[in-house]
Amino acid sequence: MLLLLWKRWFSPPSDPDSPQMQGGTPEQRVEAIQAGDEAQREAFIVQYRPFITKTASRVCRRFIDPERDDEFSVALAAFNEAINRFTPNAGSSFIGFADTVISRRLIDYRRQEMRHAQSIPYSSFTDDEDNGQGYLNRMENAAAVEVYEQSREAEDRRAEIAALSERLADFGIRFTDLVDHSPRHRDSRLVLLRIGTRLGQTPELWQMLTEKRQLPVKELCIIEGVSRKTVERHRKYLIAVSLIAAGPYPCLRQYISLEYDKQEGTPS
Repeated sequence: MLLLLWKRWFSPPSDPDSPQMQGGTPEQRVEAIQAGDEAQREAFIVQYRPFITKTASRVCRRFIDPERDDEFSVALAAFNEAINRFTPNAGSSFIGFADTVISRRLIDYRRQEMRHAQSIPYSSFTDDEDNGQGYLNRMENAAAVEVYEQSREAEDRRAEIAALSERLADFGIRFTDLVDHSPRHRDSRLVLLRIGTRLGQTPELWQMLTEKRQLPVKELCIIEGVSRKTVERHRKYLIAVSLIAAGPYPCLRQYISLEYDKQEGTPS
């Protein structure tokens, strides 16, 4: 049964991206949809249902049942959002863009669910004649919610680190390499955080990095007013920061902002 489900949702019999089979690339079909072809939208979403399910399952780290799990509805809405928002000059493929949007919306959904768990009314735990037991129940519930939230945040961080490690591998970088290539001085870190964030948030620079797998050294030096030696020496660190700044890594993004947030000129 599990094998059948896996084949059904994760191993479509044909390549959904095949232009010959679908009358165009995903980018071309999205362009047609944005031009007003709503019939194409429905067919496109149905075709990529396995991709939506697979992405949701990866982010949630469990199999997402399209017929039962709310997470699939969130992912489906995010895929439709990606269709509406995608621009060809953004420097990424539509599938990569859709993956990012789905991941972000699911992370937001999970955090909303955790906040909702904290808003359980006190009346659910009190009784006029409980002699203070309701107060104890509330304290125990608050502590349990806090532990649960910390656990989920830790799980989110682990998932983000695993996803980032795969992304870094595309550039020939191991996560452990960052330990050896991280700047030791605070001032240097602030400069490199600024440069890496700029790289991740500037479409032209980001496109050069993701398409050519090369750091746009010359352009960064001109824009940021730093030496070529500084950029080249910290290539791996800058790429890692840019991936975090541009990707679906809200937990890791908090870490790269811890020092920089308090400084003037904080990146938005």
